[in-house]
Amino acid sequence: MNITLIGGHGKVALLTHPLLVAAGHDVRAVIRNPEHAKDVQAAGAEPVLQDIETLDADSWDALLQGSDLVVWSAGAGGGNPERTATVDHRAAVASMDAAQRCGVRRYIMVSYFGAGPGHGIDPADGFYAYAEAKAAADAHLRESLLDWVILMPSALTLEDPTGRIDTRADQAGQISRGNVARMIAAAVEQEHLSRVEVRANDGDEDITEVFAALAD
Repeated sequence: MNITLIGGHGKVALLTHPLLVAAGHDVRAVIRNPEHAKDVQAAGAEPVLQDIETLDADSWDALLQGSDLVVWSAGAGGGNPERTATVDHRAAVASMDAAQRCGVRRYIMVSYFGAGPGHGIDPADGFYAYAEAKAAADAHLRESLLDWVILMPSALTLEDPTGRIDTRADQAGQISRGNVARMIAAAVEQEHLSRVEVRANDGDEDITEVFAALAD
């Protein structure tokens, strides 16, 4: 499968590339900084240099043409509300629209636990711009014609992955980046998984089994 992963040098992405490549997929990792190319290559993916903040519709189409699946794992990193809106909302929406124009069927969004119009973040909180951007992007994806999966992990840690998560929790906790990478890889392998949201903390449910059950 030809996979385009946007946000290809993020900590989760660099843990995801080897899993996807080991499963036999070709991974194109979209990055902005050419100095990050060697890290992406070391993880087994093909670096693709593009600034997603500046792409027009034609450039998005060229970027996604030939892809079977898009994974969105990009983020502005907070701190600048306008850049957050540009990356986490407008660029994400542009990628979804381009995927539909290009005939890409599947799209996996990495969001966060609690995302949505009822996120409850105070407008005075520095996290507010990100929460608003993700709520709008996720809503656009839900309304699209894509076969989408929205992954909603809790606060990310650098703990070693266990391969096990908790999808039953009502409140956010923590989850290792390695487990999020395994969630992405498990979602990729379930070809018929569509229109599913998965909230997760670290826990005791086997990731592969969780996604296999969701695809039934």
